[in-house]
Amino acid sequence: METPSNPIAERGVPKPQRRTGTRAAAAEATREAILNAATKVFAKYGYVGGSVDKISSAAKSVDRMIYYYFGSKEGLFIEVLEGIYRRMDEAESSLALDEDQPLEALADLIRFVVSYYRDHPEFVTLLNTENLHKGKHIAKSRRAREYSHHAVTLTGRLLTRGVELGLVRPGIDARQLYLLIAAAGYFHTSNRYTLGAFLGEAIDTPAAVARWDEFVVDSVMRIVKLDNRG
Repeated sequence: METPSNPIAERGVPKPQRRTGTRAAAAEATREAILNAATKVFAKYGYVGGSVDKISSAAKSVDRMIYYYFGSKEGLFIEVLEGIYRRMDEAESSLALDEDQPLEALADLIRFVVSYYRDHPEFVTLLNTENLHKGKHIAKSRRAREYSHHAVTLTGRLLTRGVELGLVRPGIDARQLYLLIAAAGYFHTSNRYTLGAFLGEAIDTPAAVARWDEFVVDSVMRIVKLDNRG
């Protein structure tokens, strides 16, 4: 007996579960479009000036989708902040560092951190915005602390290995050292225009940037090395 044909299958109409997958992908794409647009809008206009209307327009979406996916403008802003921290954490996690060469690895980490702020000005701008609000939004994040864990832990491992090899002074606080490195990158980028005017010369030219990067590396090495004579 001949098996009846399935006209739906023959026409290539997706099964219901495939439609569900398609809808899920479309929903995720909409959510990502809103996040990307919000990152740009908040970086340009700040939290107060970055209105829901501006964001939905930039995302080619509608206001209600922001409330649907993020609950509120504040909820969206928190996810934007989490996103910029997550991307830096992912970039740090992808570094190929030889921990058996701790001083060289630490120098590479320093160069990465300092250059990351410079290469991602929206990161600096968004952090400036949140600092103007005294960190009240990021304080509500459940994930923010997770994104500092890898960098501080990595710094700690390099210090520990350096001590084991007789290259690094014992007792250096990894968190404080990472804070010093981050401060060197953040401050130089966030204040590059005013510092340039104050000092009477641009500090963001390629030559000036290269000198600053190596100065930061040298300064940190003088702090951590067991023997600072070499």
